[in-house]
Amino acid sequence: MADLGVGIIGCGNISAAYLRLAPMFKGYDIRAVADINLDAAKARAEEFGVQGQSVEDLLSNDTIDLVINLTIPAAHFDVSQRILQAGKHVYSEKPFVLTRDEGQALAELADQKGLQIGSAPDTFMGGSHQFARALVDEGQIGKVTSGTAVIQSHGMEDWHPNPDFFFQPGAGPVLDIGPYYISNLVQLIGPVARVTAFAGSASATRTIGNGPRLGEEIPVDTPTTIHAVMEFESGAIVTLLTSWDVWSHGHSRMELYGTEGTMYLPDPNFFGGDLTVTSRKDAAEVTPWDHPFSVVNDGEQANYRGAGLADMALAIAEGRPHRCSNDFALHVVDIMTSILAAAETGRVVDIATRCTRPTPLGPDEAAALMTPQD
Repeated sequence: MADLGVGIIGCGNISAAYLRLAPMFKGYDIRAVADINLDAAKARAEEFGVQGQSVEDLLSNDTIDLVINLTIPAAHFDVSQRILQAGKHVYSEKPFVLTRDEGQALAELADQKGLQIGSAPDTFMGGSHQFARALVDEGQIGKVTSGTAVIQSHGMEDWHPNPDFFFQPGAGPVLDIGPYYISNLVQLIGPVARVTAFAGSASATRTIGNGPRLGEEIPVDTPTTIHAVMEFESGAIVTLLTSWDVWSHGHSRMELYGTEGTMYLPDPNFFGGDLTVTSRKDAAEVTPWDHPFSVVNDGEQANYRGAGLADMALAIAEGRPHRCSNDFALHVVDIMTSILAAAETGRVVDIATRCTRPTPLGPDEAAALMTPQD
């Protein structure tokens, strides 16, 4: 089975992670990179020994079967549309679109051309989160009835040299970090039926605290604190707290409450982390499993960015559904944009889309995505 030839459009920081980690995975081979700034493309290409091209040349490159879209979120739809029109599969960084209509338009185009769409995040495929999935499916905490998910910090301006887009429409804590948390909740519990929310911002501007623009003020044009409630089709009710207006807090990242116990989950922004389960009042006995995507491989982290892409590439070759699918990603986008709409209108918003939970990724299935290591 030949690997899919892969190209990247968008040579910012995240492109280095995809290129650096790609050799771990089966099913695809990154052959070229492109950017609207050709110098940036050539620099990244030289760093990793691939071809550096213009966007137009990459889209017409016959050796490329699938393109990873790493542009800014506001450009995701247009770039993904161009990729599909060029006859290539597309795998996008999150969020893959900014409206339900955009996602449905891409799905229709992909169907017409016999192509596939995939989208990050793939962190829910991490060993800790898949262990949580197995325990939920086994009924370890009984029926999940409620939960909490918390994304709170003081934002990006202290460390990011160009944080402008984080505070513009299309970003904010729900659309920027929310995909990791909501994707994990959907794979654990199932689709969401309706949401409501409230939103605000602590400041109309932010001051850049790093880099050549140190001290420059930038506008805040999207809410930076959004508190939401999600009602899942299963009946579970989960509170989502998102904010870039918080200096410190004591909440855990994610908790699920069931009829037979409680589950404390690690940060779904990452592949690994500690998982704790209680049975009614006491700590529950759970046998940890040996999952490839729990192994620390990148500094102090388990980092397997690209696992969703590998699963997609192999699924295309094998003629099966992939886990980071269009339907799954679109449902997550629908939830996030409906949360923002609910916050703006003060109403309960019904979620129009549905998806099935991605197929679990146990240790054997994860190992099958990886290149054998010496």
